[in-house]
Amino acid sequence: MVKWVFCILILSSITFAAISGNIGGVSDAALRESNNAVTLALGLAGAICLWSGVMRIAQKAGITALLATALTPLLKRLFKGLNPKSKAMQYIVLNLTANLLGLGNASTPFGIAAMKELELEQERKQVQHPKHNTKTTSSANDNMVLFVVMNTASLQLIPTTVAALRLKNGSANPMEILPAVWVVSAITLVATIIIAKLLSRIKKGTP
Repeated sequence: MVKWVFCILILSSITFAAISGNIGGVSDAALRESNNAVTLALGLAGAICLWSGVMRIAQKAGITALLATALTPLLKRLFKGLNPKSKAMQYIVLNLTANLLGLGNASTPFGIAAMKELELEQERKQVQHPKHNTKTTSSANDNMVLFVVMNTASLQLIPTTVAALRLKNGSANPMEILPAVWVVSAITLVATIIIAKLLSRIKKGTP
């Protein structure tokens, strides 16, 4: 869907530029912003690589396992029927931890791995209880849906990527947005969890 939106925007820009006789301006802007995109990507690479390395060290040192233990009481209530010691839960914790540090790009591999493990968990349950499970493997279960909304509306303690962007663009205090980020992300996360749980109950209540 997104690719079609971008295609429409690009074609519209070219069409209106041709009609207005400013096609040269579109070409210049495309080349200029392409160079800016590369510069921006290289500028963000340092911060992302740093925190990705820190996350890997934390995983090897067992810090994420300790964090998983601390989060287990809450996550057990949220992710019904999921083993706290399973690979799926471990990847969920890694994803949530990366999001807490504001590393959206670094959390993506953990999120993909978590979804794969959640799908495997669903397949195992279907094999063990075929009569009590009428869902197909292609459909997302409640835990998958909940994880997606938690990943999308994540709580960020350290908005690393946004701070790096602000610093690159000349901000004297790139971390001054912390209070606003904490409040907004917390409200968004709680709201999405509540909505996901309510919709799950409504779905189960329908015949």
